[in-house]
Amino acid sequence: MNIKIAVGSLLFIFGCKLMPRNEGKEITSSKQMAGKIFYNMIETDSVFQYTLINKNGMLVKILNYGGTVTDIITPDKNGKMGDVILGYDSLSGYMQKGNPYFGCLVGRYANRIANAKFTLDGKEYTLAANNGPNSLHGGWKGFDKIIWSVKSFNDSSLALSYLSKDGEEGYPGNLSVEVMYSLNVDNSLKIEYNATTDKPTPVNLTNHCYFNLSAGTDSTILDHELMLKADKYTPVNETLIPTGKTADVKGTPMDFTVAKKIGKEIAQVNGGYDHNWVLNKTGNDLEMIASVYHAASGRYMEVLTTQPGIQFYTGNFLDGTLKNTRGGLQYVQHAGLCLETQHFPDSPNQPAFPNTILKPGESYHHVTVYKFSIK
Repeated sequence: MNIKIAVGSLLFIFGCKLMPRNEGKEITSSKQMAGKIFYNMIETDSVFQYTLINKNGMLVKILNYGGTVTDIITPDKNGKMGDVILGYDSLSGYMQKGNPYFGCLVGRYANRIANAKFTLDGKEYTLAANNGPNSLHGGWKGFDKIIWSVKSFNDSSLALSYLSKDGEEGYPGNLSVEVMYSLNVDNSLKIEYNATTDKPTPVNLTNHCYFNLSAGTDSTILDHELMLKADKYTPVNETLIPTGKTADVKGTPMDFTVAKKIGKEIAQVNGGYDHNWVLNKTGNDLEMIASVYHAASGRYMEVLTTQPGIQFYTGNFLDGTLKNTRGGLQYVQHAGLCLETQHFPDSPNQPAFPNTILKPGESYHHVTVYKFSIK
């Protein structure tokens, strides 16, 4: 998802200043190895990039800034390695005005909350209205814009933590969050989310990678084939807030129960796909619920999750104007797709939706896996 309105430069709003560095140049080497490198500075804080690698040579690179996945490098059917997510060549790219949440961790509440407010235990809480009248992805300075603490790091995993203090971005409670990225031998990237709180608070965490399995060969994802195990979705109003109802996908452009090219019916969807699908799940087990296939490269990605919903977004607001993009590629409309595993948008205001309120003594725990192979 992306915002419909221009967001003021983060460098101005938060007083953040990047130190002049040859940022990102170290990571362009073709030498493949795990490790930690200095990436840049934000004021007095150091930003590092951590590289995970498996025995197949697959690489995943992650920043402690925003928990941002900068690279996922996988082979195509000919064994050629390529980066299958959108990103930038430098930290200044990730901090630029209008960065559409490339690769980052999103919280305290992923997706939209209507009219930037909700009521909990009889008290109304006001949030940042950073997406028209609504609050999006945690507010002006959500989890995507903070520097996470690194709890542990090795060749195959990176554990990050953050304490979101009571009142941050309008949310109640001190929320302690841990996220573990793990790269496995089966070419799967596992993301495990855990959180606890000392006051009741809404929690909805996800990752916001934009995938293009062509690794830069195709300018859009319209030829990618998508399958979603979802018979229903949540229709939205003009500001992309769910109406509170669910609708059948059968016989509509929203039907991906059988894999089809994303571009086949996208013109029939006003603005493109940016909706939450209700997954065909009855419990909280980890299940395969989506797949994406790019025939030209042979790359195939499966998505597994414990979450009840998934936001499928087709980069509708990309327009080719972002700067410092990887390799100077122009990220035009539909250059990438997002599959954000989640609870439903606006759940704090929608009592019929699955519960997103975390209470003291409870544990928030969710797992999502993106598994890559050749088909």
